[in-house]
Amino acid sequence: MCAGVGVWHRYRVLRLAGARLLDDRDRSAVRALLDADPVATCMVAARVELAGLDPWRLGGEMWGVGSRFDGLCFSGANLVPLHGTRHALRGFADRARRHGRGCSSIVGRAELVLPLWHELSDHWSPPREVRPEQPLMVLSGPPAVTPDPLVRRVRMEELDRYLPAAVAMFTEEVGVDPRVGDGGVGYRARVAELVHAGRAFARFDGDQVVFKAEIGALSRHVGQIQGVWVHPTYRGRGLGTVDTAAVTDRLAAMGRVSSLYVNGFNTVAKRAYARIGFRQVASFATVLF
Repeated sequence: MCAGVGVWHRYRVLRLAGARLLDDRDRSAVRALLDADPVATCMVAARVELAGLDPWRLGGEMWGVGSRFDGLCFSGANLVPLHGTRHALRGFADRARRHGRGCSSIVGRAELVLPLWHELSDHWSPPREVRPEQPLMVLSGPPAVTPDPLVRRVRMEELDRYLPAAVAMFTEEVGVDPRVGDGGVGYRARVAELVHAGRAFARFDGDQVVFKAEIGALSRHVGQIQGVWVHPTYRGRGLGTVDTAAVTDRLAAMGRVSSLYVNGFNTVAKRAYARIGFRQVASFATVLF
């Protein structure tokens, strides 16, 4: 083997071994991988379906490992490993280390997130919290309980009434106020986007939001429910069950499977979702920064 061929061979091996930035030429292969695991990949699949793989339109980068996609990972506001062997996860960790941490969390299937974090933990700043066990739950079809008829889509003119409940939910769930940093401009814009798209739901008692939830991601196959919250004064009355059921009922009418993930320690929520008919299909994990 001549020297030039040897150099090219080593270059090709290194290129295939590391994580590379994907583009729209890879779109059909990426879609096939996402469709193979539609529930766990819903939050990224919804973006790819709308925006393709162009980083500017996608709101982040899609990374792949291997010519046959031994691994797939989304890198944006969240780092989301979607598929991959341990070798692929090391490739993603190498690329993430070179880029530096720009995400607020690592989230996805626990069997991908936790090994990826192990590779990164000596190089990135310590997280605020690691949630290693978050059941990923699915409901196919209508709910097993009667949905609350008072739950409805939030209207744009109700945004200022809805937003305090959204802030309260986020602060309770994540442990930080989403308004920190920019005074809430970015979070308000995200909530307004969901309201405008008809994916924010609430039950009102006068001007007070007593229940809220959103369809945070909506792919061709799955709707991922997020931000489920009941006002503290109204807790213990079963609203979390029948009101969440109303959101799943809307998704069933749209021909989508309902999914959500919940903290493993939240036994009240897990019981409520089980009564609705949700079943666990996998485990998520989240590393919060």
